[in-house]
Amino acid sequence: MTKHKPVPVDRHPAARARPRRNAPLPGLSLLPAIAMGVLAMSTMPASAQSWPAKGITVVSPFAPGGASDLIARTMSAKLAEALGVPVTVENRGGAGATLGTAHVARAAPDGYTLLLAGQSSLAFAPHLYAKLPYDSLRDFAPIMNVALGPYALTVNARVPAKTVADLLKIARSKPQALTFATSGAGSVSHLTMETLASSTGIDLVHVPYKGMVPAITAMTTGEVDMMFADLGLVQPMVQAGKLRVLAVSGRSRAVAEPSLPTMIESGHKEVVGEGRFGFLAPAGTPKEIISRLHGILAAAVKGQDVRDRFAKLGYEPTSDTPEQFAALMKAEHERFGRQIRQLKIKAE
Repeated sequence: MTKHKPVPVDRHPAARARPRRNAPLPGLSLLPAIAMGVLAMSTMPASAQSWPAKGITVVSPFAPGGASDLIARTMSAKLAEALGVPVTVENRGGAGATLGTAHVARAAPDGYTLLLAGQSSLAFAPHLYAKLPYDSLRDFAPIMNVALGPYALTVNARVPAKTVADLLKIARSKPQALTFATSGAGSVSHLTMETLASSTGIDLVHVPYKGMVPAITAMTTGEVDMMFADLGLVQPMVQAGKLRVLAVSGRSRAVAEPSLPTMIESGHKEVVGEGRFGFLAPAGTPKEIISRLHGILAAAVKGQDVRDRFAKLGYEPTSDTPEQFAALMKAEHERFGRQIRQLKIKAE
């Protein structure tokens, strides 16, 4: 008979399998992290946790067919693809883009109503209208700028000017003989042309239209002589011989047409006019939703398909953080306000 020597309790296999007294239970060290995650979820607004549970509307405060409208549709398709819900573009033009902008300012801050806006309603309108139904610096949560592009100083082909100098010579010889179209009083195209007129002493007649497309159409038919227009939108008419571009108003030459000189190169450093469009949400929209939208938009503008689409419109994709966008809005609000007061521009 074999005798078994007693095994000390602390060396017995069963004892080794049991946790030591005061030793943490397996997985116990993960509890603080799990608790923090649960706490974060519990403090996140319910709307942010379940968003998006339905379709989203992107308001474009401009008439259909313009560059802003096409940019809105391009980026809305990217949002729909990433979020898995319908994203619809709704055009609410009028009153210098303030009608659609006001609509979004009044919308629920739940991530289901967004705005694609430029400087017209955010930086210009506060200085053009005595009363606005929104405050552009307080009533919106900036998400990201997505597009930037220069405007093109364009003339009807019947205007015998091949350069900016030619155009100014004609304008000086015949005060108020030349008319210029804009996409609306107080728009970028308006402010840019007024800056050129003021800095050169020429006297022009302003003819505002409700949107860029009808303004370009009027110039093409000869109803008006010239305007600062979206480069991409006038290119087909330029190729058809109906319009002529003299220069672009960006800080650098346009990627789409690098052969065109800038207004700065033409001797007019103060004449800089660029279209910029960015996404915003109503103020109070949960930061989690803003962050998710920003991530989708930032990834989308890096795609070659978006770059190609924007290039046809005369724009370049761009991106910034919500904080950078907010700082830019404040800076533009102050800068354009000074310009509008100096030029004595008023909404018509």
